[in-house]
Amino acid sequence: MRKNFAGKPYLYPMPVLIVATYDEDGNPDAMNAAWGMITDFNEICISMSEHQTTENLRLRKAFTVSIGTEETVVSCDYVGLVSAKKEKDKFFKAGFEIIKSEYVDAPLIAQLPMALECKVKSFENGILIGEIVNVNAEERILTDGKIDPEKLKPISYDPVNNRYYSLSEKVGEAFKSGLKIK
Repeated sequence: MRKNFAGKPYLYPMPVLIVATYDEDGNPDAMNAAWGMITDFNEICISMSEHQTTENLRLRKAFTVSIGTEETVVSCDYVGLVSAKKEKDKFFKAGFEIIKSEYVDAPLIAQLPMALECKVKSFENGILIGEIVNVNAEERILTDGKIDPEKLKPISYDPVNNRYYSLSEKVGEAFKSGLKIK
């Protein structure tokens, strides 16, 4: 038997995305955004309401998207709770440090080991579409030159119970496991 929940934003997993920008004075800002996805090989789409971050996006036309991790769950949740309009130093209060991006006019966050560096393609009706111009990752989360999710330790947002979860172990091989049925 199944239970119906009506139309709700219940989708698993929802990545914890930390969007970082600079304001008009060059101050860094970061916000937690869970409603995002890759929409093409070099494109990301994130649903966002109006924030200081969205003002910064319009001004600077650039942003970074870092992946929230097990080690940074407290800081990542904090930047989703507090508005930069009320707490100007929330980026630093979260314990984040800036690394200058080589590709876009937006900060990378030193404590978050993987990030997408993006240019704003459009931001209309609360939908941000960004062109991914670079992906970077710390070497400590690489295995054989590729990003290793077991080392990255990304977290996922549970929209039903308002909780964060870590990913579990590998359960199959993409484009390979299904060949058993063929």
